Amino acid sequence: MTAQSDIAAGYATAGAAIELGSVLVDGAVEATAHVRLPLATLNRHGLVAGATGTGKTKTLQLMAEQLSAAGVPVVMADVKGDLSGLSRPGEGGERVTARAAETGDDWQPQACPVQFLSLGTGGAAVPVRATVTSFGPILLSKVLGLNDTQESTLGLIFHWADSRGLPLLDVKDLRSVITHLTSDEGKADLKGLGGVSSATAGVILRSLVNLEAQGGDTFFGEPELDPRDLMRVVDGRGVVSLLELAELQARPALFSTFLMWLLAELFEVLPEEGDLDQPKLVFFFDEAHLLFADASKAFLERITQTVKLIRSKGVGVFFCTQLPTDVPNAVLSQLGARVQHALRAFTPEDQAALAKAVKTYPTTPHYELDEALTSLGIGEAVVTVLSEKGAPTPVAWTRLRAPRSLMDTIGAAAILQAAEASELHGKYAETVDRESAYEKLTAKVAPPEPAASAERVEAPPAEPERRAEREEPGVVSQVLGNSAVKSFLRSAASTLGREITRGLFGTSRKRR
Repeated sequence: MTAQSDIAAGYATAGAAIELGSVLVDGAVEATAHVRLPLATLNRHGLVAGATGTGKTKTLQLMAEQLSAAGVPVVMADVKGDLSGLSRPGEGGERVTARAAETGDDWQPQACPVQFLSLGTGGAAVPVRATVTSFGPILLSKVLGLNDTQESTLGLIFHWADSRGLPLLDVKDLRSVITHLTSDEGKADLKGLGGVSSATAGVILRSLVNLEAQGGDTFFGEPELDPRDLMRVVDGRGVVSLLELAELQARPALFSTFLMWLLAELFEVLPEEGDLDQPKLVFFFDEAHLLFADASKAFLERITQTVKLIRSKGVGVFFCTQLPTDVPNAVLSQLGARVQHALRAFTPEDQAALAKAVKTYPTTPHYELDEALTSLGIGEAVVTVLSEKGAPTPVAWTRLRAPRSLMDTIGAAAILQAAEASELHGKYAETVDRESAYEKLTAKVAPPEPAASAERVEAPPAEPERRAEREEPGVVSQVLGNSAVKSFLRSAASTLGREITRGLFGTSRKRR
């Protein structure tokens, strides 16, 4: 048996599969030796890695369009803005024709149904949001760059707000509660639970200010995204949800953390499915190193747990990054499919990373992997996946097929037009600012009605000078330090508060 057929035999599948490309050995491509990724194993997750400019984004595009054609919805972040072409048929050309001939592909231009989303307002796409309460303390700590101690304090603040029925819908709600809990009267409310130090509270508040300055505050609020809106199928084709991120380049941790929030939400709302013939949804985490960089121990533990458990819900997760070492070992061990584009070995650090990458692949008699990984051309990758029997397939040097959709951006004007025509536009376009913690606290110190004033005539009027002194700290401090507010906070165990529980990432769940 030849090397090509030996490798190709490991990728034979009776079920539906993604056609990645054809086997290449000693520089020769065997167009009939196809490398396939079975849809039935996509909930075992995967990794797409490689240096800049080696073709990772086109691989994601190739996989997304085939998933869509199979009726599987896809969620992916358009970090560089060049995945919007999924919504348009490809233009072909000499290079595409040559690649199709090499890989045995009957290439035809084809578009996907795409919905364009952006995190918060300010972009051309449909804005999506999450409430602060729903996001929870662990994910929010990652966004704010807090250390373990500060994350623990934020968890205490959320716990107190949950127990008092205070809805934390946007950033100003959280800021108000933090200010209260660091006041003299607020410290009494935490008796028996520990306290919130002024120094730690100051760090959290400054981080919130920085988040607002960089536009991240428009993401927190309502209406909150229903993750089931990402699982749409139109005319038998899965809808590709593209998160346009041009407006959030200054806050890269937000979009990767938002995807983890979506996974946590889906884990809570989707039923157990076991192993399916194809996944119900596939996530692509582009720039995955942003998700793991400087992550707390609690955050990494939740990611590992989510990746392990979400497969039973019929959801597949693919991490896309430059180096396999960007992904922690506990997560890397859960990834059944590997599509590794070329790696560079220009420095001692690069060489060490290359050696570690080689060890993550099954041994093969067909390639010297350390040499292969530095010799791959653009649009080529070393691939191994799980077969339908659950065993790793042979390592295959693969020349990947060309995407059938447009390999370019469609432009901001076209994205805006598509967003405004979307079914989701009417549901999410306008921000809603309903009554929440900040408004409830403010209402408690509103001037009383005349009838109510008459009942309290025995209270001596405040002297103008002393009243002015009390007003000096500002409106928020005045509101949160008021004795009426304190009484309200202690008795505000509303239905909302009693219903809040917390899931994998500390994200809120409401009992039905």
